[in-house]
This record gives sequence, C-alpha cells and structure tokens, in this order.
Amino acid sequence: MRAISIRDGARLRALAAIALALGLVGCSRGVTSTPGEAPNLEKWIAEVKARPAPPLDPLPVMQQFETFEYNAYAMRDPFSTAFTDEGGGNGPRPDAARRKQTLEQFPLDSLDMVGTLGGGDKVIALVMAPDKVTYRVQPGNYLGQSDGRVTAVFEDRIELVELVPDGAGGWLERPATVALEDQ
Repeated sequence: MRAISIRDGARLRALAAIALALGLVGCSRGVTSTPGEAPNLEKWIAEVKARPAPPLDPLPVMQQFETFEYNAYAMRDPFSTAFTDEGGGNGPRPDAARRKQTLEQFPLDSLDMVGTLGGGDKVIALVMAPDKVTYRVQPGNYLGQSDGRVTAVFEDRIELVELVPDGAGGWLERPATVALEDQ
C-alpha cells in the first residue's frame, strides 16, 4: 500500500470540488424560476381541466311504502298503567312498612352458605356476605334484593321465596335456593 501524499490529497480535493460543481450545474438546469419556463406542466394542467367530468350515478329509486291511518283512538292505550289496577290488588306484594334486614342489601348470588348450627328442626344456617362477615339465618329471615323470605333451612341448603315484578304492575313469587358452598 502506498501512502497518500499532500499533493495527492490536493488533487482529490480539487477533483471532488469539480464533481460537486458539475452536479450543481446539472441540477440547476431543471429548476425553473419563472412560470413560462415549464410549458409541459402548463399544457398538462390545461388538458386535465379541459376533460369532461365523468357522469354521476343515477339516484336510487325510493321504495313507496303503504300508508296507514291509525283509527284506534277509542280503544284503550296499551302503554297506560290503567289496566294494572284491575287484578293487581289480590296477589302478593312486598311489605313497604317492613324494616329491611342486613342481608337484603346484597344480591342473592353474592351470598354463600358456609355451614349450619344445630340439628333436627332447629337448624340455623351460616351465610357469608360479600363484606366477609358471617351471619346466622333461620326461617323468617330475609335474603337478597328481591324480598326473599327464608322458608326452610336444611343442612345443605336454604330455601326461600322471592317476590319479583310480573311486568304488569303485579308481583310473582319465585322459589330460590342458596346451596352449601363446596370447599
């Protein structure tokens, strides 16, 4: 290998300067400074503007619907609550005057039966609420948010009857069970 001398370095710099100058001169030939120097571009723009616009798609045909005149003004309004008072007085209803018990603030599916106390006819269930407190439950107590009254306590389950709205202003009794939690 041969070392580059100062004279060779000066030649390389001069050669690089000439190449740079030629490159700049070549690039400057394509740059236009006035609008009249780009006839091809102006010609193309004029041709594009002169082209006719493509035709628009036709509007869709609107479907004609059959008109209907409502003539049932004399009939009962199906959305009024007047019909719910006819037969709703005889069925079961929640007792609004009854004081709510502690376990009625929790949904029934969030309560877990964890065990029992006693035996025979006097079985008391142990129920753990979501607040991690264990409560004693016996027949006559209330559980859940649907006025669920405990009817029976067994060693493996609690049976109760809930009151749920029937959708027509009345109430229906629905049986429910809370089973002993498997560990």
